[in-house]
Amino acid sequence: MERNELYPVFLKVSQLNILIVGGGKVACEKLTFLLKSSPNANVLVVSIDFDDEVLSLTTKFNVSISKARYNKLALKNKQLVIAATNNSEVNKQIYIDAKNENILINVVDTPTLCDFYMGGIVTKGNVKVAISTNGKSPILVKRLRQFFEEVIPDDVNELTENLNTYRKLLQGNLLTKIRKMNKLTKILLIK
Repeated sequence: MERNELYPVFLKVSQLNILIVGGGKVACEKLTFLLKSSPNANVLVVSIDFDDEVLSLTTKFNVSISKARYNKLALKNKQLVIAATNNSEVNKQIYIDAKNENILINVVDTPTLCDFYMGGIVTKGNVKVAISTNGKSPILVKRLRQFFEEVIPDDVNELTENLNTYRKLLQGNLLTKIRKMNKLTKILLIK
């Protein structure tokens, strides 16, 4: 059986410089997904043409645009790149350039040219759940996301805040605090 060896990480993208190359529907989908999860993401979109929806997002969020063909100079000071052009040769060049600069890259719809995937995300207040199928089935990710949006209660953020308050009041070493938190939250698993 194949294993999913991806390591999930929650990035503070408002503290990173992100580049999206492409201004069409696929680039817009990736940009929308990124901004839905992280409205303060710092993004530059480079393309010779932009969908109206991409342009609309630039006025609502911290998104800059550069009307230009891709040039590796666009990678300067970037930590994360999404290649979403409709030209596979350009996408491959972006991948090569990003790897040469040690920048993490996602080439849309080309898993072999990805350091990371943009999976499904469910957010309820401070609780965020990420879902991945190792790039195998985006539709399953979508359905699982919908499922978790339904089963995670809307008031889970209140529980999160209360547990955080309790955790701050606990005395003792780290192991003692972990034991007390585990005992308190074990009730969440009772079926």
